[in-house]
Amino acid sequence: MTDPKETINIENVVASTGIGQELDLQSVAMDLEGADYDPEQFPGLVYRTQNPKSAALIFRSGKIVCTGAKSTADVHESLEIVFDKLRELNIEVNENPEIVVQNIVTSADLGRNLNLNAIAIGLGLENIEYEPEQFPGLVYRLDEPEVVALLFGSGKLVITGGKKPEDAEKAVDKIVSRLEELGLLE
Repeated sequence: MTDPKETINIENVVASTGIGQELDLQSVAMDLEGADYDPEQFPGLVYRTQNPKSAALIFRSGKIVCTGAKSTADVHESLEIVFDKLRELNIEVNENPEIVVQNIVTSADLGRNLNLNAIAIGLGLENIEYEPEQFPGLVYRLDEPEVVALLFGSGKLVITGGKKPEDAEKAVDKIVSRLEELGLLE
């Protein structure tokens, strides 16, 4: 059997930063090629980078949220492109603005089908939400690492809320060992 940790794949990294000053988004949108700004639909300007692929949501406050990146390195690289583009528009950006990872979404595969009803009962109701009529996955809130795992009958997992890639590995280890303890992983 493959180690489920080897199936972990980062799907999305969300990080935030700021340039410490307010922006006139209308004027930035006119000067920044490829920017999408429709304040009726969304209060921020959306600027997409292609390599690495991500979207920077730039707000009037100067706060920037980067989403869609596949690694923390891609987040830094994407935001560096955004900072450079803003500097080209004569907008002052510090040399190394602090970039804070807010959330890493990963997927993994336990490699076998799961009986979600038995798991919901076995893990106890305090950390579990399972309403198959509403959503096909079981929601499992872990304390350490502080993440939320979605378990599906297919054995696939989605882990969200991590701040670093190792959080997903710890979560997978913890889930596997809990399910083995309960005799729910054949």
